[in-house]
Amino acid sequence: MWAAAPLLLLLPVLWRLWRRGAAPLEPAGRAVLITGCDSGFGHLLALRLHRLGFTVFAGCLCPGGEGARRLQREAAAGAGRLRVLRLDVTRARDVLAAKELVLSHLPERGFWGLVNNAGISTFGETGWLSMEKYEKFADVNLLGSIRTTLAFLPLLRKYKGRIVFMSSIIAYFSLGNGIYSMTKAAIEKFCDALRLEMKKFGVRVCIIQPGNYARSTKIQPPVSAEEIWNELSEEEKAVYNKEYVQERANFFNSILSEGSTNGNEVVDAMVDALTSPAPKARYMVAKLKEKALVFVCALFPTVVMDSVLSYALSKVKLA
Repeated sequence: MWAAAPLLLLLPVLWRLWRRGAAPLEPAGRAVLITGCDSGFGHLLALRLHRLGFTVFAGCLCPGGEGARRLQREAAAGAGRLRVLRLDVTRARDVLAAKELVLSHLPERGFWGLVNNAGISTFGETGWLSMEKYEKFADVNLLGSIRTTLAFLPLLRKYKGRIVFMSSIIAYFSLGNGIYSMTKAAIEKFCDALRLEMKKFGVRVCIIQPGNYARSTKIQPPVSAEEIWNELSEEEKAVYNKEYVQERANFFNSILSEGSTNGNEVVDAMVDALTSPAPKARYMVAKLKEKALVFVCALFPTVVMDSVLSYALSKVKLA
């Protein structure tokens, strides 16, 4: 067993060398559906894939919005390879309509990729958020991805395509947005099961795990302590106070302000997941300190991670 150890250590190096030398995928004649293209990573990816030569179906929550109009202008110069469609991933009829549109406009090489990118985020401690908000987040971030995946699985199996899911390093820990963290942790487990099940069909399943890119997307705008306070129940107001809520909001907003503005770093990973002959199961696109937090969370006892996060929150006191 020990004699094989050097070979095992070499395997990651050999795999990386093989990935670099293998021929990339030819995009022409292959269709990709992307959810959440109104802004952020989905919008950037739709533009990138279209310019690479893919046939792109860009799902937008608001087809009349600014982001959708920009995509439509791009489509006007693209020989019909980019189509903007209304797609609310919480509505089964929207998903079925998207499938019908894709089927009626499939290019010669068929349906290659599904990118489950649509998502929402918010801030708040567990008791500050209503049950309705938890249901909404689960419906968009988790069930929405499952809904589109189930609809397109037959096509993906037929053409041996790719499924890409937008997760986050927040799947590993939480700093004030546990509701978002919960849905991303759940989607990771869904992907782990799906990835193994799809191997026998030649379908690859990839997870994208961005770090803090709040300034690159519109998923999480700065939070307002006043709005948070006004939405609290009387029971929560009896426990907390406005100063605490303000301090927590300031802390969270300071994290948002440190976010990267280069969303194309994440898009690069999404493109690799769709075009590489040997895509990774997970693409972590994050700063070194963010990767270090994930490392601590994954390999150390929970008490260690709790201590790290508690220290980060130690300046925010409940009076």
